[in-house]
Parts: sequence; C-alpha cells; structure tokens
Amino acid sequence: MTVDDTGSGTDAQGRMEPKSADPGEDPLALRLEQLILGAERRYTPFQAARSAGVSMELASRFWRAMGFADIGQAKALTEADVLALRRLAGLVEAGLLSEAMAVQVARSTGQTTARLADWQIDSFLEGLTEPPEPGMTRTEVTYPLVELLLPELEEFLVYVWRRQLAAATGRVVQATDDEEMVDRRLAVGFADLVGFTRLTRRLEEEELGELVEAFETTAADLVAARGGRLIKTLGDEVLYSADDAGVAAEIALRLIETMANDETMPELRVGIAFGTVTTRMGDVFGTTVNLASRLTSIAPRDAVLVDSAFAEELIRSGEAPASETEAAEAAAAAEKEGEEPPTYRFALQPMWQRPVRGLGVVEPWLLMRRDGGP
Repeated sequence: MTVDDTGSGTDAQGRMEPKSADPGEDPLALRLEQLILGAERRYTPFQAARSAGVSMELASRFWRAMGFADIGQAKALTEADVLALRRLAGLVEAGLLSEAMAVQVARSTGQTTARLADWQIDSFLEGLTEPPEPGMTRTEVTYPLVELLLPELEEFLVYVWRRQLAAATGRVVQATDDEEMVDRRLAVGFADLVGFTRLTRRLEEEELGELVEAFETTAADLVAARGGRLIKTLGDEVLYSADDAGVAAEIALRLIETMANDETMPELRVGIAFGTVTTRMGDVFGTTVNLASRLTSIAPRDAVLVDSAFAEELIRSGEAPASETEAAEAAAAAEKEGEEPPTYRFALQPMWQRPVRGLGVVEPWLLMRRDGGP
C-alpha cells in the first residue's frame, strides 16, 4: 500500500484505502462507508459544527435526533455531515422552520430511514452477498454490488418520498381548518394475529420471521389497495387508518377473509373505532386509538368488532342498516313504490355492553359482510 499526504492510500488493485480514525477498524468496512457516504472522514464533531456555522449544542441535538450515537471528538464526519448541518440550520435562520421543528425533521427522517436501512441489509443485501466462490469474503462481494445498486436505490427512495409527500400534502390541504390538520376524525383499526405468543415457542426463528413478513406484506398491500394508510406494524399486529368508515370496514373484512384462506396463517381479529385522532410524526394517538386496541383484544377469532361511533358512521353513510328490521321495511317500501330497494355492503350486530379498562363501558358491534350487498 502507498500513502498520500492526506493519510489515505491505495491497495494492490489501485483502489483508495481511506484513513481509519481507529486503527482497529476494518479497512474494507471503511471503504464501504466512504462509497456509501460519497466522502471521506475529515472532521471531528466540533470541526463539523464550526464549518457549518452552528453551535456545538445544536449540532449535537441534530445528530442525536437523526439517531446517531455520540462519538466524542473522533475524526469521523464528512463534508456531507457539514452540509446537512448547514441546511438544517439555514432553514431555521430563514424562518422556514423553528429550531424545534428542525429537530423533529431530523428525528422523523432518522427513524424512518434507520428502519429502511436495517430492512435492506437484513432482507436484501444479506441474501445477495453470499460469496459465489470459495475463498471470497462477503465484503469483497458487497462492495461492487453496493456500487451498482446505490444510485438506483437512491433515485427510487427519492421518487417514493416525493409520491408520499404529494399524497400527504393533498390530505392536509383538503382539511377544513388548521385544527383538523392535527386532530382529525378518522377510523382506526388494529389487526392482531391470535395466539402469536404460543407460535413464538413452537416455530423456528426463520419460520416465525417468514410468517410475520407474510402477514405484514399482505396487510400492507390490502390497506394500500383499498385506500387506507398503514400506520405501523408490530410483528403480530398492524395499525391502519382511513378517512372513510366504509373503507376501514372493507379493509378489516378483507384481512379476515384473506388470512382465513391461508392455512399457514393463524386466526385474526380486528377492532375498529371512529373519532378524533391526533396525528404526529406519522403516528396516531388518542382515546380512539386506545379504544380500537381494546376492541381488538376482546374481538372473537376471525371477527371484527367496532365501536358505536363507527357503527353510527356506517349507518349514516348508508353502508349498513341500523337493523335488519329497518332494512326489510325499507325494501318493502321500495318494492311498493316500484323502486330499487336500498343495498348495503355491511351488517352490524349489537353485542353486550361491557366495561373496558381505562375507557368505561363500551357498546361493541360485530361487523359482517351483508348477504346481497354490492
């Protein structure tokens, strides 16, 4: 290896070997880092903050918000880190974001991309970087693969982000007032695999991972296809929301029907509530969310329980009759007048009222698909 005046060098093939801030670090791992970041290590945190023109305190807040550990004063930051600090601080200085909002931007971006990066490494690169020939290390295979994939994945990430940003912006501008942008009336649903804890003791880790991935993938596809929004997945549980009660109901019943047709899947139960929900950093909070979770825990297997507000919303919108007696009377009246009888997609069956911890007495309704509906 030869070393230049920057402390970097070249290996036997003439490729750059970045200088390590820690003599114990793997030079190939450092090469991968430099390839992905597009720059070599040049700055300590103090030097990076000074170059970006921000205080060390603010730089540390941004760094931690993005999800990175404190590194003391090791020379581990790059020109890209300086540019990121400068951009965030510039948004604050220009009055486009408050300092608190800039920290939230850093935190939400860091948390989302951290999960994405972990998934890509665990489920994507790990399978592709198995050495094709004996004697080759995984790192030797990984470097050229990352070199080819990186620009394509980066372009795709930006495309999906812009698409999601456009969809989210559309929802915001359609809100009737500023309060509705944060506190909105939504249908919130939880779908939960029954007996998952027992499965964790019976299945091998690989089988369990495949089951969870299949459940999350199926749920995500169904929620998106029907016009809902997947809020988060928790292994054996999925949380989703929808602006329209009929959309949330259709998603719930489709989930039950789809899982029931898959012999490898455990039974499913779903709980849905309708009401005011606080949205923050892509998540949802409030009594409505808590109620949906409680309804899920008491729902029968392969069934959907909804709260009275959700039932009322389905009745109000004409998606379900208040009762079968009312539906029969409406059909008879329409026939007498020579008109088409009303059609309903869903049926609601009142259940016994019951106390729910922390929420008082709840009147759940069993949601079903109605025979003869559209």
